[in-house]
Amino acid sequence: MKKGFTTLAFLLAASASTVNAIELTSKDIKEGHHMSNTFEFSGWGCTGKNLSPQLAWSDLPEGTKSLALTVYDPDAPTGSGFWHWLVTDLPADLTELKRGADVAKLGATQFRNDYGNHAFGGACPPSGDGMHRYQFTLWAMPVAELGIGKDTPAAVVGFQLNANALAKKTITATYTK
Repeated sequence: MKKGFTTLAFLLAASASTVNAIELTSKDIKEGHHMSNTFEFSGWGCTGKNLSPQLAWSDLPEGTKSLALTVYDPDAPTGSGFWHWLVTDLPADLTELKRGADVAKLGATQFRNDYGNHAFGGACPPSGDGMHRYQFTLWAMPVAELGIGKDTPAAVVGFQLNANALAKKTITATYTK
């Protein structure tokens, strides 16, 4: 009986490590740390440079045919959070996005963020609203193209990513004004 339990424990551990196998890093943002003004939105009362941070990744799961990237603020005072960037159809062999990356040049699809733009929109929490978390999530997808239009609502894009991803990894940075 002990041998069966050990085998089961090994299989569960191997399965869990596969789900979290993606390594996601950044030279610009760190888990749980405050972001620079460089990554603040320019507009809506914010005066940042509105650049996306550098992100790099490795250890994608077998069967990855494309990548997606989302940036989401669950702390926005909207009742539904705030989408800052939704990108799908990034090439599976891509290993990095440089600071301020133009993902359109990579053939990616950018969906409308909650600022109303098909682009990256930096942090811009309301003044005095306290600390906000910004979740930068890389998604490994089993299809080369997600196959939904660029005007698809952010919630539907998020649903499709959650329903179909092989794996995902998140770096959560913070920002206050």
